[in-house]
Amino acid sequence: MNKIGEYIKQERKKIGLTQEAFAMRSGLGLRFIRELEQGKETVRLDKVNQALAMFGAELIPVKKE
Repeated sequence: MNKIGEYIKQERKKIGLTQEAFAMRSGLGLRFIRELEQGKETVRLDKVNQALAMFGAELIPVKKE
């Protein structure tokens, strides 16, 4: 989950949004955004996809090589 949190943090900063502004625009709670960016391992995947949708991305299963 840490890579996803890092990705969201980088993309959020690229578009110049604070965590608070990102939470409001994405319809997610500030606490969730903070925990996601900090790499919390137990997060709801539907909410992760809601955050990723802000950047035209989604989390999908992929087979490990």
